[in-house]
Amino acid sequence: MIPIAKPLLGEAEAEAARAAVLSGWVSQGPQVAAFEADFAAFVGAPHACAVSNCTTALHLALMGMGVGSGDEVITVSHSFIAGANAIRQCGAVPVFVDIEPGGYNIDPDRVTEAITSRTRAILCVHQIGMPCDLTALLLIARTHGLALIEDAACAVGSEIRMRGEWQRIGRAHGDVVCFSFHPRKVITTGEGGMLTTRDATLDARFRLWRQHGMSVSDTQRHAAAQVVFEDYPVPGYNYRMTDIQAAVGRVQLTRLPDIVARRRAIADRYRTVLQAIDGITLPTEPAWARSNWQSFAIALDPAIDQRALMQVLLDAGVATRRGIMCMHLEQALHDVPRRHPLSRSETARDYSVLLPLFAQMTDAEVDTVADVLVTALRGLAGRTAIRPQPLSRAS
Repeated sequence: MIPIAKPLLGEAEAEAARAAVLSGWVSQGPQVAAFEADFAAFVGAPHACAVSNCTTALHLALMGMGVGSGDEVITVSHSFIAGANAIRQCGAVPVFVDIEPGGYNIDPDRVTEAITSRTRAILCVHQIGMPCDLTALLLIARTHGLALIEDAACAVGSEIRMRGEWQRIGRAHGDVVCFSFHPRKVITTGEGGMLTTRDATLDARFRLWRQHGMSVSDTQRHAAAQVVFEDYPVPGYNYRMTDIQAAVGRVQLTRLPDIVARRRAIADRYRTVLQAIDGITLPTEPAWARSNWQSFAIALDPAIDQRALMQVLLDAGVATRRGIMCMHLEQALHDVPRRHPLSRSETARDYSVLLPLFAQMTDAEVDTVADVLVTALRGLAGRTAIRPQPLSRAS
């Protein structure tokens, strides 16, 4: 079986975790602080704050930008449900807009149309590692006085050309950037997340909130020469990363440039071996973006049945995933009003397939996936596609 993804972990990560365990400090501590410093330096951000996962990062980012009850946050439906959940956790309303033509990221033109007097923030998603059009989104946010939060769960190591130079996603081109270290992502700590920002005040809030609102951290208290009594000036959460996770993350971060280089090479090979294949459209990068290729999504001709194609591939030993979910079609969000057309998002979900891509993948495995895909497409040619029915919902 060729899996859809596989984390690149080895003896170095095992030894780092072992050292953290044997140090006696296994919760948030010196390894977390070191990982934050390493990560901030890597992406070019002044501040980085580690948390338990990307969902908690999104929650803190929204809180930090003042999103609260009754506010609206413009975002895409075409993303993992965590984004809408974090917005609702703040008491705010997710306002879904469509994705761009020919891609999988938020359409800046649709963002402008969705702004109302209650809009507080824009939550853009660098979907499957491809950077959004931050130049356009920043202009919209600044023109209308809105916060811009980047969901970079999939985009660690991706780059964007801004002001004439290549810069890594995470430099905080907007107000806050949120990352995930889930095993499905390009680097992993098992679970874990990170917030980056240029704003020292925001960073201080994140650090306070992630540890129950505690005024003095564990490391400060243990290092103090005098007795220290902490207090709790604000409500907070248990959103901490452990030192074991951070130790693994520090090793993973050293691997990241090589991992991204290999993933880009695999994407190039896919494009080479699949470029002349009927029935599919291959993904492309804008001239101003360099993806880490967290996923490689092919768009299907409307005549191709997505589920049937995926089943043929699975039977042949190739794992795939369907296109990115649409949150507005999920029962959990049935009560969120649908105000704007989302046809491109629905098409992307139902007419695209993610192919296997991971750093350890060999050229021979890429060729095997391509061969199986071509055979499957030929076998399905002429069959009538069966499309899923949209969820019955209130308007």
